[in-house]
Amino acid sequence: VQLVESGGGSAQAGGSLRLSCAANGFTFDDYAIGWFRQASGKEREGVACFSRRDSSHYYADSVKGRFTISSDNTKDHTVYLQMNNLKPEDTANYRCAAHVLHPGEGSTCRDLLNEPYLYDYWGQGTQVTVSS
Repeated sequence: VQLVESGGGSAQAGGSLRLSCAANGFTFDDYAIGWFRQASGKEREGVACFSRRDSSHYYADSVKGRFTISSDNTKDHTVYLQMNNLKPEDTANYRCAAHVLHPGEGSTCRDLLNEPYLYDYWGQGTQVTVSS
């Protein structure tokens, strides 16, 4: 399994970027994809999560109303993070991660976004830089 992020880059404050996370070789039907970010000198922060099990979403308060996580049904399970109204504080390295949801597991996106150690697979990350 390989998670590959793309779509990072530079934007002005108030602008938009869309990140993609393609899960190559992913054969699981029940999973959650989370987006995490880490700014220089700061701790990793969970940003958004999408659960394939029930198509639920969860967002960190810092991005709620500005970021949208979505998924298509292509064979590579691509998950997108649409980032609007970007702020300089959104500058960070963004990584997507996948958690396989096992039968009977009750983890929700809200749980998973706060527990990055539960994720099974991680991408390499893509840099987002927002200038004021």
